Amino acid sequence: MKNCFLYLVACIATMACSSTDAQKPTERPNIIFIMADDHAYQAISAYGEGLNETPNIDRIAKEGAIFTRATVTNSICAPSRAVLLTGKHSFLNGKVDNIQPFDWDQDNFPKLMQANGYATALIGKIHLDGQPQGFDYSIVLPGQGHYYNPDFLINGETKRIEGYVTDITTDLALDWLENGRDKEKPFVMLYHQKAPHRNWKPAPEYLTLYDDKEFTPPANFFDHETNYQGRGTAAKEQTMEIDEIMRWGRDLMLEVNPNGDSTGLKGDLKRFNPEQLKAWREAYDPKNAAFLKAYGQLNENTLTLEKKREIAIWKYNRYIKNYLRTIKSVDDGVGEVLDYLEANGLAENTIVVYTSDQGFYLGEHGWFDKRFMYEESFRTPLLVKYPKEIKPGTSIKSLVQNLDFAPTFLDYAGIEIPKEMQGDSFRKLVSGESNEWRDAVYYTYYEYPAEHSVKRHNGVSTDRYKLIHFYYDVDEWELYDLEKDPREMNSVYDDPAYAEVREMMHKKFEEVRMKYGDSDANDKRFLDEYMEVYNKRNGK
Repeated sequence: MKNCFLYLVACIATMACSSTDAQKPTERPNIIFIMADDHAYQAISAYGEGLNETPNIDRIAKEGAIFTRATVTNSICAPSRAVLLTGKHSFLNGKVDNIQPFDWDQDNFPKLMQANGYATALIGKIHLDGQPQGFDYSIVLPGQGHYYNPDFLINGETKRIEGYVTDITTDLALDWLENGRDKEKPFVMLYHQKAPHRNWKPAPEYLTLYDDKEFTPPANFFDHETNYQGRGTAAKEQTMEIDEIMRWGRDLMLEVNPNGDSTGLKGDLKRFNPEQLKAWREAYDPKNAAFLKAYGQLNENTLTLEKKREIAIWKYNRYIKNYLRTIKSVDDGVGEVLDYLEANGLAENTIVVYTSDQGFYLGEHGWFDKRFMYEESFRTPLLVKYPKEIKPGTSIKSLVQNLDFAPTFLDYAGIEIPKEMQGDSFRKLVSGESNEWRDAVYYTYYEYPAEHSVKRHNGVSTDRYKLIHFYYDVDEWELYDLEKDPREMNSVYDDPAYAEVREMMHKKFEEVRMKYGDSDANDKRFLDEYMEVYNKRNGK
């Protein structure tokens, strides 16, 4: 069974000596920061959406705190991770999109903790080019990485490790905790999973999970049938609809499409070993054959609306099941790490954080992916436990952002927070010592034109209202009343009844831009830099 060897080693070591001998207590807390990739809050059962069960991730909320309005500053993979490390908005740390390089020479919180006596490790996905700085030990996936038999970069050298990436990442984390760190020091470990990032390939043991279940799409799944009435150009022109955009092969796991053409999936499956491939075919071949028998050779241009909806719902189910199957392995890994802390006397003095690099669409508006400032993308799951300071069952609705992680961890470690960090420590907020917090958060998104065609935009959100400005090839504003319209189906920007709210939110928008040091000049600079690369790549 996965991870058994390392865990048994840890347990045997624990039984062989007393708890006081096994782990020397430290005054400063340890930190385990667990980040998944594209894990929507809707797919964590502690958030009450009822989609799946994540009992181990839920343990963190039960034993600590759950944040119900945590958000990101820029909903895309690499920029989000740069914000996590630096505590600075994208336009200050320089990593505004997945194209621009990341400057590892700038300060980050692991560097500061390492310099102040912490053992530090980065294990799993970071999606930032260059040699990671601030870590005694790092073993990371190059780029997005692979689910099966992945390559890892170890001190700049590539090594392929056979197995399933989520289990391997957990094994590596447990191994560092048991054998790799200096046990005389407090530690901070960034334990980052690839899952549940596209393309969703579940572990062998979960290939048939949910086969007996039919998932009902969100109520606004067929939002496109009204051409996103009530929204602007950006919603209408995106290219992230499950029905229209998902690929038959690498997204929906068919080796041939309904017209009998090869999809390219066979190329991906070459990475599997014979045992893995056998399990995969046994799980998917019968399901794929059943679909092709029912819908193959159909001319999509002549399908009735009812038949189109049937196929769209099939695509949604294939997507959501694979997505949730990959999360099951992530949840298993969280359980193993929590069990290790308990077995080794570390749980009381260790801060455990579970989050994602951003939110994700699970069929809302008919979409997958992220990027927009709309809620499902903008919000991210955040659960934190620290028995010494956080009461079990705590719920926090304040507007915390990924901008706040770096200063929070430095605060817990007793390290001075650099003035250039723009986030705030939420230590007193989550402990209940203070309820003072910001009343608005700021958002930027830069990667356009690009895959999924989500237009450049920025915006500000309070606990109730959200103002978004789409720019570059459009100049459109949207305003949402999240209390009355939590699914953001109708912008009220031009509604006379919201004239005062609109004015108030414009003032708030300018205030936060000035506070954080953003500007139209920044927007132009990053657009020019992006378009230079974009045009070269497209032969322009």
